Amino acid sequence: MEVKDAIEKAKENDQIAFNFLLDTFWNTIYGFQLKRTENENDAEDITIQTFSKAFDKIHTYNDKYEFKTWLVTISKNIHIDLVRKQKSTISSRSNANEDDDYYTIIDESPTPEDKLITEQNLAKLLRDIKKLKPHYQEIINLRYFQELTYKEISKYLDEPINNVKVKLLRAKKLLAEIIKKK
Repeated sequence: MEVKDAIEKAKENDQIAFNFLLDTFWNTIYGFQLKRTENENDAEDITIQTFSKAFDKIHTYNDKYEFKTWLVTISKNIHIDLVRKQKSTISSRSNANEDDDYYTIIDESPTPEDKLITEQNLAKLLRDIKKLKPHYQEIINLRYFQELTYKEISKYLDEPINNVKVKLLRAKKLLAEIIKKK
């Protein structure tokens, strides 16, 4: 059976034609939705709804367009409608608390303990950097503490960029060895 024949027979409520169309296009629509939703259950639900809607409206299908394109469009619209419903549900839940004078906002700033740990780690790192030769200390300072680009470091040290890159790589390796020894 060809797709065009199956569509004509499906318009006459032929169950075999519906099964043929379902089998022929299931993987296409399911795959399309799986990429969009990244969820197998959602993709399967939307695919089922797509075929249900398409078969209910099969008499409105215009054969100037590919049947697959028509199915994909129906599927895309169903997905968009579901996303809109989810968003409206979320916003209606958040609007329900509008009487409150404040909203709970998560404070992601570091706690005093986090600051102390960071300062201790930085102090250890600075002690380890001081164990390097002065020219390695300088290049690490310029790159990571003053946040200069390779080009800026190259101008500052009056050295070619490749030398700067090699020196920085060497300094990082030596620093890593010092840290590992501890």
